[in-house]
Amino acid sequence: MEPVRTCIGCGAKADRRGLVRLGIEGERVVIDRKGIAGRGAWLHADGGCLERALRRRAFVRAFRGKTASIDAEALRAGLTGNAPKD
Repeated sequence: MEPVRTCIGCGAKADRRGLVRLGIEGERVVIDRKGIAGRGAWLHADGGCLERALRRRAFVRAFRGKTASIDAEALRAGLTGNAPKD
């Protein structure tokens, strides 16, 4: 059975394969593609879940108060595969 995680954006539970792990690398929140050690946060690969997580300030809770800069545009591009159009 696959481990279940909770999306910090919508709060829905899903298998790890259905979510993307985020971690803190240096001073930034990044998509964890290489197994960053330490606390992580899980998010659906969906712009809506990212927006909800930003609005709810879920990153601070997920990383237990660790402060890190969040580049929403870079995360959106990494999660959805395309940046927003102007």
